[in-house]
Amino acid sequence: MTVALFPGSFDPFHNGHMEVVERAVGLFDEMVVAILRNPQKSEPLFSLAEREEMLRESLVHLPEVRIVSVATLVVNVAHDVGATAIVKGLRAVSDFENELQMAQMNRQLAGVETLFIPTSSTSSFISSRLLREVARFGGDVTAFVPKAVAERLAERFAS
Repeated sequence: MTVALFPGSFDPFHNGHMEVVERAVGLFDEMVVAILRNPQKSEPLFSLAEREEMLRESLVHLPEVRIVSVATLVVNVAHDVGATAIVKGLRAVSDFENELQMAQMNRQLAGVETLFIPTSSTSSFISSRLLREVARFGGDVTAFVPKAVAERLAERFAS
């Protein structure tokens, strides 16, 4: 059985993330989506538990997806879940430089390979940071996120 790991902070999970998961599911027997606490990023908008709940609701249509929340190295998570590959989405060429460095480090640390999946042009401009900003100022983000996420964002920023 082939297992892949798709790690990210997913704060919040959006349609670009969804595209990567849906495309990767066809390549592996099981996908593990790992919600990470990233200490290099500012205080998250949603707690790990809230993000996990939103992902469960958003990915319910994909029975081959398992969701975990962790606060450790990605290669440790890959080992723990038996993943032979880490899946990463690329929105633009600018994403590649940083992701390549991480892929090389992960391979050196644990021998795990990284598979890059470029997003379509309809998702390439979406980022969690931009979505938080737009939602914070009352903008409509429903076209860019799953329904469960749109509802939580509306609740979080309700006046």
